[in-house]
Amino acid sequence: MHDAISSERLGTPALGVMTTKFVSAAELMAQALGMPDYKFAVIDHPVSSASDAELEARARTTLDAIRDLILVI
Repeated sequence: MHDAISSERLGTPALGVMTTKFVSAAELMAQALGMPDYKFAVIDHPVSSASDAELEARARTTLDAIRDLILVI
């Protein structure tokens, strides 16, 4: 979250992606960085133990959410 918000402040469009386990931490970080309404994509947790097929399915779902955020922002 910190990197995405920092990039945005420098003029480089960015979008954070967080796992479901860290959504509340990401929201808190955005608030602490002065951007409480910063939108980000969410992918199911965990990713490290997911199979290739599971990761592909999660990535496809997350890409849909990213497209929606990019088109709204």
